[in-house]
Amino acid sequence: MTRFSAYGGQALGQLRHEFDRIFNDLTATLPATSGFVGRSFPAVNVWETPEGLHLEAEIPGMKAEQLEISVVGNELTIKGQRSGADLPNATFHRRERGTGSFTRVIQLPRQVDPSKVEANLRDGVLELKLPKSEAAKPRKIEVKIAQ
Repeated sequence: MTRFSAYGGQALGQLRHEFDRIFNDLTATLPATSGFVGRSFPAVNVWETPEGLHLEAEIPGMKAEQLEISVVGNELTIKGQRSGADLPNATFHRRERGTGSFTRVIQLPRQVDPSKVEANLRDGVLELKLPKSEAAKPRKIEVKIAQ
């Protein structure tokens, strides 16, 4: 067995991990006009209950009127515009909070009823309740005795 085949898988995994780390560090510090380079924005958590899906998105400093939320089929879209501080005489030494427009499209694991979706914004967290569509809910099928 050659050295490459014996250790190649582990070494390649370590190399990939290191490249990912370097790329993430680089894109996290690059100044960009959109401010959202290298990151999925907003960061979200999505979970499911018997009634439906729930989503929390971190959107600090944003107001409800800066957001547009839509659901088509099993695709949720969150669009927004976050403005930055207008400081003409300032020199930034670090600028990590993104500004500009963003769009995040999330594939939902189930069809939801768009007419019943609820959205609340509290303390920089967008909370969505996405009730399952009737077609996506499990139905109990009655078994009849054949005569």
